Amino acid sequence: MTSPKTPHEAESQTSELVFGLEDRPKPWIGFLAALQHLLAIIVPIVTPGLLICQALGVSSRDTNLIVSMSLVISGIATFVQCKRFGPFGAGLLIVQGTSFNFVGPLIAGGALMVKQGTPVEGVMAAIFGVVIAGSFVEMGISRVLPFVKRMITPLVTGIVVLMIGLTLIKVGLISMGGGFSAMANGTFANGENLMLSGVVLAIIVILNRIPLVWMRSCAIVIALAVGYALAGYLGRLDFTGMHQAEVFQVPVPLHFGLGFSWALFIPMLVIYLVTSLEAIGDVTATSKISRQPVEGPVWMQRIKGGVLVNGANSLLAGVFNTFPSSIFAQNNGVIQLTGIASRHVGVWIAGMLILLGLFPSVAGAIQAVPEPVLGGAAMVMFGAVAASGINILASIQLDRRALLIIAVSLALGLGVSQVPEFLAHMPAALRNVLESGVATGGICALLLNWFLPETEARPAV
Repeated sequence: MTSPKTPHEAESQTSELVFGLEDRPKPWIGFLAALQHLLAIIVPIVTPGLLICQALGVSSRDTNLIVSMSLVISGIATFVQCKRFGPFGAGLLIVQGTSFNFVGPLIAGGALMVKQGTPVEGVMAAIFGVVIAGSFVEMGISRVLPFVKRMITPLVTGIVVLMIGLTLIKVGLISMGGGFSAMANGTFANGENLMLSGVVLAIIVILNRIPLVWMRSCAIVIALAVGYALAGYLGRLDFTGMHQAEVFQVPVPLHFGLGFSWALFIPMLVIYLVTSLEAIGDVTATSKISRQPVEGPVWMQRIKGGVLVNGANSLLAGVFNTFPSSIFAQNNGVIQLTGIASRHVGVWIAGMLILLGLFPSVAGAIQAVPEPVLGGAAMVMFGAVAASGINILASIQLDRRALLIIAVSLALGLGVSQVPEFLAHMPAALRNVLESGVATGGICALLLNWFLPETEARPAV
């Protein structure tokens, strides 16, 4: 008769990995593990592109191209992160996809350009030019991470991530009401739109309270599937994008041409800096779950490789007409759920993403989702971004100096995003930059953190 296990022994046994980093699962096991990762990430990968395209009035055909390329580029990045080629990649089971961090500034800056009379194609050319330029900043950051970490502390990162989430909530609420098109035709926030978005939001909340890990992991996919079916019943599915799609999508570089906008670039620069630091946290978390070092030269090599691919893949994204990508944290939950940390599973995930992207009818079917359905899920995801910022701030000591920096940065950042007329008499170039709440709040946090001296701890009397 075996002796009963101590709590420590039981915990170590339950947290034991079934497949370690270098283990090779059988093909069917690898496929099933990859499928669970795919269900956790496919909605966050395609949602940023759909929201930006819908907000800026991009045609169905071009939206289809952008969404398809977001899947392909995410697959390429995931492959490089997992396999590792020289300095590129972390060599861990890491999934990379389109980042929500850039959605708010791109919609705000792009909508302003459209309002000023720039054709949509010209706006997209400028956006992708800025994406390409910003990617070199992130690749450079990967080479000087120790210095950047001293300059951009968790206090600054938490404020910027919180600002991103708070400014995105407006985008999510507009989507829940039916989007800018519904505002134009007078159907915004009508009963049908609110029902569609409310059902999706309610299902996500309910499924996240069910004590089944796999159910919580797939909550957004299940909710969107129910919303999709309900929209079909109401006759709200628009398959124009799928009907216009090619059978097979050959990646076309610089489809919109290439432009640039300083007003777009400055806010993006701040977000590229923060995204780099988020990548450090995500790579460290994956290392820990995978039973790999979380300090020392091996760990530093992994985070440098992870951030480098973050930037290099954003360069590739800009060239092939889609938006910047970043390392996803969702895959860490799937690793814990399955007990499979093998980086060879990443090859399966990458293959699935690339195949889905190369057949545009998949993107066309996703594009058929009405915006209120997408908005119900987006509100949860955007709220999660804000909650992540709060979590970062909660992990540091909030003394009087920190609270002052948070107060001033949030006040100015949220203030100018809600009342842009406050900047009316500033030079146009400066006004266009500061109208982004993320840029204003982020720059303010960076400068205050740099110039306000930290309070030295006084010895107890």
